[in-house]
Amino acid sequence: MTASREEVVLLADDGTPIGVADKATVHTTDTPLHLAFSCHLFDGDGRILVTRRALSKLTWPGVWTNSFCGHPAPGEDFEDAIARRAGQELGAAIDNLVVALPDFRYRAVDAASIVEYEVCPVYTATISGELAPEPSEVAEWRWVDPRVLLDAVEATPWAFSPWLTLQLPALYADTSIEASDLI
Repeated sequence: MTASREEVVLLADDGTPIGVADKATVHTTDTPLHLAFSCHLFDGDGRILVTRRALSKLTWPGVWTNSFCGHPAPGEDFEDAIARRAGQELGAAIDNLVVALPDFRYRAVDAASIVEYEVCPVYTATISGELAPEPSEVAEWRWVDPRVLLDAVEATPWAFSPWLTLQLPALYADTSIEASDLI
């Protein structure tokens, strides 16, 4: 049996779907705008999960980032895609999924000139059960206080993925927000 290829949804500049492409071919030095998502996962103590991308990742290998990311398949809703990806990448189930930054969009170029160019709604959720990260996706992981992570991102943005450096301050833009407000 052959593994099915993973496809991403290509988007026009206004965010309208215009087609699909094989995920294995879309992330290049000229990546087209496409649909993605990011998820920030919290535990019962209000700590946020940060992961270090595997060294084998095409883009930003070895950098610390949000809990997990992915791409909804054509026709797949975000909730199903996020639950699927949580299982694939972290070996975890999630609860309390909430869209936190519905209009997040970014373009970034890594040291190898590979481009990420995504309309990428940002979600928060809580973990349900234990973590069992996939080594081809996650090199390391830590549960941390969100304020400590925000301070680290602000002090050393070069050590983190560009999407995390943009998302985390936006999640905490209102200084009165507590972690429990995001889950």
